[in-house]
Amino acid sequence: QVQLVESGGGLVQPGGSLRLSCAASGFAFSTHSVYWYRQAPGKERELIATLTSDGGTTNYLASIEGRFTISRDNAKNTAYLQMNNLQFEDTAVYYCNARFMAGPLVLPSWGPGTRVTVSS
Repeated sequence: QVQLVESGGGLVQPGGSLRLSCAASGFAFSTHSVYWYRQAPGKERELIATLTSDGGTTNYLASIEGRFTISRDNAKNTAYLQMNNLQFEDTAVYYCNARFMAGPLVLPSWGPGTRVTVSS
């Protein structure tokens, strides 16, 4: 069974940091690109970061570039999102997903994600 389980969210003050994890199982994680999404209250889910299977290429939403870093440990079947200098507008539920080359996302429906709340 294909699974991606996000963790690491929480309540943080503006300027703080969190590291999210995405634990994968049930598929060949090391051959898949990884994607982090988020959905803020009242907004559509948006793609915020991508990382190729070999970890060589990343892409970021402009509003997080320079503050967030996507990474992966293929030996642990886990992807990460290091989030620094968090701002109020980063408050959202964060999700991960994966894709093999140009194929479909491995999770066709979204799980609970992990909630990040930035508040003073």
